[in-house]
Amino acid sequence: MTDLRIEAVAGEAMLEQWRHVHNVIVPPAAMDLDEVRERAGRYRLENAYVGDALVGCSTLRPPQGEDAVATVIARVLPEYRRRGYGAALYENGLAHARVLGARAVETCVLAVNEDGLQFAAKHGFTEVERYVLDGESDLWVDLRLAADGV
Repeated sequence: MTDLRIEAVAGEAMLEQWRHVHNVIVPPAAMDLDEVRERAGRYRLENAYVGDALVGCSTLRPPQGEDAVATVIARVLPEYRRRGYGAALYENGLAHARVLGARAVETCVLAVNEDGLQFAAKHGFTEVERYVLDGESDLWVDLRLAADGV
């Protein structure tokens, strides 16, 4: 996996790449470029590359609340899965969450994304809640990392 490169999103081209991966993985939550720009102002967004090929992206929502809960979401395009790229994205996000003082880590997965749910379980996450957003029909799953995993 020495060929994997993870970079913080900077500039319009990288925002568009992040948006592309996000929208492929979670089409019910597809965003336009303005929404991605706004998200980039609040969260740490990263893209993952192998050579020049975009393979995935991630989001780190900084710790919030008295429990200092951070959210780490790793997304890998289907054609690049099962090569360790998701684990590398996740570990990178988790390391940043720790630096920011996270005492707990959560993630969110679209319920139909079986790969994502399996990945989360393999990395120590347990299901906290299943829900449908108001006015929507897609089922989402929130998961939390065991405290000793942070």
